[in-house]
Amino acid sequence: MRLITLVLCLLFVALVRPANAQVNEDGMPADRYLTTLRFRVLNGGIILARVRLGNFPDSLNFIFDTGCGGASLDSATAASFKLIPKTSPYFIRGIAGTCPQRTLDSMSLTLADIRLDSLTMQVNDYNILSSVYGEKIDGIIGYSFFSRYLVRVDYDSSKMDIYTKGNVRYPRGGYLLRPRVFGLPMLEGRLADTRNINTRFYFDTGAGLCLLFSSEFTSDSAVFGPKRKKPVQTQGAGLGGKTDMQLTTLRNFSLGPFHFRQIPTYVFDDSYDVTSYPQLGGLIGNDLLRRFNLIVNYARSEIYILPNASYRQPFDYSYSGVSIALIDGKVAVTDVVAGSPGDIAGLRQGDIILKVNGDGQQNVQNYQNLLRIIGPKVKVLVRRSTGENALVAVKVGSIL
Repeated sequence: MRLITLVLCLLFVALVRPANAQVNEDGMPADRYLTTLRFRVLNGGIILARVRLGNFPDSLNFIFDTGCGGASLDSATAASFKLIPKTSPYFIRGIAGTCPQRTLDSMSLTLADIRLDSLTMQVNDYNILSSVYGEKIDGIIGYSFFSRYLVRVDYDSSKMDIYTKGNVRYPRGGYLLRPRVFGLPMLEGRLADTRNINTRFYFDTGAGLCLLFSSEFTSDSAVFGPKRKKPVQTQGAGLGGKTDMQLTTLRNFSLGPFHFRQIPTYVFDDSYDVTSYPQLGGLIGNDLLRRFNLIVNYARSEIYILPNASYRQPFDYSYSGVSIALIDGKVAVTDVVAGSPGDIAGLRQGDIILKVNGDGQQNVQNYQNLLRIIGPKVKVLVRRSTGENALVAVKVGSIL
């Protein structure tokens, strides 16, 4: 299952500074540097870092998501701190539904050595994200953070360097994107399959996929030709729950001078207008964006991308048709697409996974990766609802 939430070279940059300003060893002005935040990368390229809420001592898991227009807190986390949100007359749209907007006012978050004050945080149920990633997701932060600072995201070293806002002299070897930033950054990408098309997309580091298009966009633009391989059926998960999607490949996609071929691409019926068609065709997710180190400069409406060590990493073309998640402390099969490799092998919804290829550590993300191995059959030991154990051999398919 892919998640959608509506987030070679060491990045080197120098800020414009007074002639007498000191410079630290990486080229950034020492007087403007604030702090460094370490992060982990989850499946799909999602950025997860530790954050503190208000004056509570506990450290929480927050996703850093350019596709989030503010900041939000998981409803269970809010309840654990006895925080009671107020309900507004507005609704929040997700890929699979809408829910009433609930907010907490005058909140603060501490990121390493900086504190974000005067935040209005939405309160949403992120249980589905926690179960699919196999660890607690306490919140998501986007525009409320990126709009206040200059942020350098270095995937090679898994850290974010945070600076005060200012002008930047960008390094060579990358490309300067100039998105429109209205809460969410929107920028132009160039795609080609049967025809060449330039259109705008959300720049979404919180989406654990490469590309997501609305079916209206693909239908009106006729970007995919009639001779393409038949898409496979799958699901996406995010705010609002799960929704059916099709998974296929796009022949070419470009961001500035950087070109990618045979990109895994999801297409879905955007019933809740998350992708804002026809203004936008969809979104670019972090399974593609993580191949660049970033300098995010919302104050100048600029995002600088520089290829990193993952730039030439192969895309994931696997297809099992199986979704797994951590449910009540156990890794369970939550969905099996009819006719998929997982279905043909005999996996069933509700099966409890005991081992995958002999690995019994019960790590959801490791199991997800093992179920993406194309070639030898993946051996999955499960416990049925009847209490019996069964060893299932899944021949993972390819969307190419």
